[in-house]
Amino acid sequence: MLMSLPRAVDNFRVILANDVQDRPGPGAGIGKTKTSTTGNPDSGSVLSAPMMGTRGNGDAGHSRPACENMMEQTLATPAVLRTPISVVEPPSRWAALELHELWRYRELLLTLAGRDFKLRYRQTAMGVSWVVLQPLMAAGIMGLLFGRIAKLPSDGVPAFLTAFAGMLGWNAFSTTLTKSSSCLVGNAHLVSKVYFPRIVLPISTIFAGLIDFAVSLPVFGILLVLYHYPPTIQMLLVPVWLVLVLALATGIGLFTSALTVQYRDVQYIMPVLVQFLLLASPVGYSVSNIKDPQLRFFYFLNPLAGLLSGFRWSLLGRGDVYWGSVAYAVVVTIVLLIAGAFAFRRMEQRFADVI
Repeated sequence: MLMSLPRAVDNFRVILANDVQDRPGPGAGIGKTKTSTTGNPDSGSVLSAPMMGTRGNGDAGHSRPACENMMEQTLATPAVLRTPISVVEPPSRWAALELHELWRYRELLLTLAGRDFKLRYRQTAMGVSWVVLQPLMAAGIMGLLFGRIAKLPSDGVPAFLTAFAGMLGWNAFSTTLTKSSSCLVGNAHLVSKVYFPRIVLPISTIFAGLIDFAVSLPVFGILLVLYHYPPTIQMLLVPVWLVLVLALATGIGLFTSALTVQYRDVQYIMPVLVQFLLLASPVGYSVSNIKDPQLRFFYFLNPLAGLLSGFRWSLLGRGDVYWGSVAYAVVVTIVLLIAGAFAFRRMEQRFADVI
């Protein structure tokens, strides 16, 4: 509990008064000391302190003690000019999101994002090149699997290019979700010792997905030139799809990161769920291959299906966009993001105790 301002001032009077009283001055023993009572408005107790400034004639011409001057200046200072006391209180279970507090800690947010990116490729022989090689290798495997072996049509686009366009959106989603799920446990030394808005940790993982996308996008431009595919007007919608994909990953990540603090089983379940979502999402194949209407209905219950289909449509200008599934995915994304943020705030009170 932090001490209230009136009680702190009363204690300050007593400490300085005792210091002046114990220090022998040039006129010690000549002057008389008057005593006044000071009431504490918080507790109702009365403290006695010597009145400062009443001294005998023997002190004439001598300087006053520095602590006496400091006390009188402190007591003479108006309350509005004194330094305010910041009280740190635990948030209520369903406290509103304090966005202004996130803005105050924006430098910490950027520092954590930069640190994660540096640590990710530290002591690697190829460094940031892995950002490009991972989607290239994954697109090559999926193009071989779904294009050559399964012989699934890809809306008139080469299977490799279709898979790489899907991997751009998928990598942004999976990187954000995976890193946000384990961010609290990975920074346990910060959570248990230093105060800051804990929600900064999962939000800082968004930058990792953005950086991977920004590095891989020029490679996709080179592939478009090699395959003789001109850019289309639909590419202007790519930032919209990217924001939706990252918001969906962040909403799920807020849930899983808070659950991981109490139940470490979540960190072992998440890789399995991510692999399942990869196969259940249109990354290496097109939704047009699902002909059964009933099966397509259940397929679009996965919000990533509508978002990644629109993402590929914007990049390649080919294929169909199922706007009903896109509207459903937007609603699910908003609900998960808001619910995940409030659930994170509710469980935040126990992080430092159980992590």
